[in-house]
Amino acid sequence: MHLLAPPRPPPKHPARTCWGRWLAGVAALLAVGGCTGLPKEVDRPVSHALEAPLSTPLGRLVNERRTAAGARSPSGFLLLSGPQAAYSSRLALVEAAQKTLDLQYYAIHADTSTERLLLSVVAAARRGVRVRVLLDDFHSTERDAQVMRLAFVPNIEMRMFNPVPGARSSGLGRMFRMLGDFQRLQQRMHNKLFIADNAMGVTGGRNLGDAYFGNADTGNFVDLDVLAAGPVVQELSRSFDSYWNNQRAYPVQSLVTRKELDTMRSRFQAADAAAPTAPETSAAAERPGPHESTADQRAYIWNQQPMDLAQAAFIWAPAAVLVDQPAKIPTEEHEGTTPLPERSPAKASPMTLTARKGRTTAPAEPQPTDAATDTVVDGLLQLMGHARKDLLIISPYFVPGPDMLQAFAAARARGVRVRVLTNSLASNDAPIAHAGYARHRPALLAMGVELFEMRSELTGLRGAFSTTGSTGGSRAMLHSKLLVMDGRLLAVGSMNLDQRSQRQNTEIALLIRSRDLSGRVIGRIEQALGALAWQVTQSPDQPLRWHAPEGSDLPDSDTEPDASLPLRLMLRLLGPLAPDSLL
Repeated sequence: MHLLAPPRPPPKHPARTCWGRWLAGVAALLAVGGCTGLPKEVDRPVSHALEAPLSTPLGRLVNERRTAAGARSPSGFLLLSGPQAAYSSRLALVEAAQKTLDLQYYAIHADTSTERLLLSVVAAARRGVRVRVLLDDFHSTERDAQVMRLAFVPNIEMRMFNPVPGARSSGLGRMFRMLGDFQRLQQRMHNKLFIADNAMGVTGGRNLGDAYFGNADTGNFVDLDVLAAGPVVQELSRSFDSYWNNQRAYPVQSLVTRKELDTMRSRFQAADAAAPTAPETSAAAERPGPHESTADQRAYIWNQQPMDLAQAAFIWAPAAVLVDQPAKIPTEEHEGTTPLPERSPAKASPMTLTARKGRTTAPAEPQPTDAATDTVVDGLLQLMGHARKDLLIISPYFVPGPDMLQAFAAARARGVRVRVLTNSLASNDAPIAHAGYARHRPALLAMGVELFEMRSELTGLRGAFSTTGSTGGSRAMLHSKLLVMDGRLLAVGSMNLDQRSQRQNTEIALLIRSRDLSGRVIGRIEQALGALAWQVTQSPDQPLRWHAPEGSDLPDSDTEPDASLPLRLMLRLLGPLAPDSLL
């Protein structure tokens, strides 16, 4: 029997924050009445991360590895650039945890990859591990609502951040309810954390679901995470605690009952029983292709082995955590206000990234204010001001506002080379976001920013972002979010360089000062730029031109490559109507 529900059919387009962007356009055209409010007088027992991580086997392992390496810096890092490494690291953390597991995500989809992972989490809870799951309440409708069943498992607590009131049986119905409280509900918690025993943790761009682990039929995200170990994980945990104990986090039991979830589950089972089924086949030894059966896909996931954490080749380096405060998202009482963050990321410069411990949480809830705010993205823009040679940026959704354009112009004026890799129109799972980027392309190119756009096909993807495996045979969509400055400072996190990450959603990022780690990332990105991306240029006689990747045998193009005519028309017609501030 499935923990969640019968795994849903793969989505035609793996869901991202495109709902929020689509709602922004609809909200400009519709006026909808208010909806039922959230529950009042909610009981939220306060809890915190494990205070003594060195008392656990995982904490002792980190200490032993650091001592054996003779490292001067207390925190270690391992790039998780392929879907296999990303999945196996999370499995390993669950199996190694003895005291606590803390998971914080924007989206957890009810599918094959998540089922195995969460069954492992349930097994950890049954052996005595305290589990806390904090999930943004945006995608938790229909089948994805079944993830909330975790809240009814002993030793697991689950809370939903910034919840949407009302029933969860209809995604369309929820969309229209959101329009009645648009200012608050279009702002989302976009943070991603997976922490075991406050000793090791994963952060980066991935949510939990088949499309993030290379197991979806129609489209997979190309992403990158970092496995962190040591004191920096305690900073990540303090960030988690600040969200977990916040008034915007509602226990699942205050929003939905077990009976309601059971009723929804029975409906899915009945619908699946009436649908045609694919023939069962033997277990697949290799990653299944896009037309393989569900049985082969499940076999592939269940044959994955946890990473050997004792053999992880950590790079030890100074680091700091940048995190938006929960109050960036308004409550019902303070809707429409913009509170100050609990910590100003802008004050973290590459010159101060030594072995400092920096606070990531405030002792009390800040009061709303109308003053301008500093966010994770603002902090990254401040860091760009220290660049002297090179800026290499990956942002799947790239919509630069005036301050971003100013930061790029200032960098170019200092002679800094600026390269940006983002999605092409064809590879973007939120095409409306591409409109915000497209309108700024000419100005960016005019100031000397080098623009690269991801190809949608997966030909040649193996080895570009990963040395272990590809993402199957389906459409590729860029989802990694990172910045490398001067070959020595790496920022990896949940943020995009767009207005939504800067002003609407909450985000988190790791800043790591390491030439070794930065060099490895640069090598992989430059390989991808040459083999997997179109380079966009402009000249007086040819305003925009897309140059095909090396060795692709594709012709250059003077229109959005790989994109259909209807998609290009939609961009031209709807693009001017979508404001940058909501993209």
